[in-house]
Amino acid sequence: MSQIRFINPQALGKPPGYTRVVEITTPARLVYVAGQLGIDREGKLGSDIRRQAVQAFENLKHALAAVGADFRHVVKFNNYLVDRAHLPTFREVRDSYLAADNRPASTTIAISGLARDGALIEIEAVAALPAAARSKSASKAPNKGRTTRAASRPSRARRK
Repeated sequence: MSQIRFINPQALGKPPGYTRVVEITTPARLVYVAGQLGIDREGKLGSDIRRQAVQAFENLKHALAAVGADFRHVVKFNNYLVDRAHLPTFREVRDSYLAADNRPASTTIAISGLARDGALIEIEAVAALPAAARSKSASKAPNKGRTTRAASRPSRARRK
């Protein structure tokens, strides 16, 4: 069974709302969630940073649920903001979705723009689940023709 340790080394000081080091011992199932913007299912972008942050976290919540996970399984966030002034609002929204203890490691970067005009925030996540925990939706989902990278590579002729 995998174990996850959340560690804030005393030599580094306690960070605001995240954990500095997260250690995962295997076996575990790692899930990578692509960056989520503050766009709803119909493609509508939130009108301000708070609405976009809430929608981005709601999108993450649905993506995690698709594999039987939730925010307690998240071990790492990468956050992208177009304005550092949005950081307090981002932190407030993030903290409303996370338990007070064992928060994920987190990196926040201010950038000049995102893939969609008007987008103010994008959040990606990495989650760790026990290896034996398979969601019902994941086990029933069709593979849609995807193959593993190793299997899809053409074979190379062997040198003699």
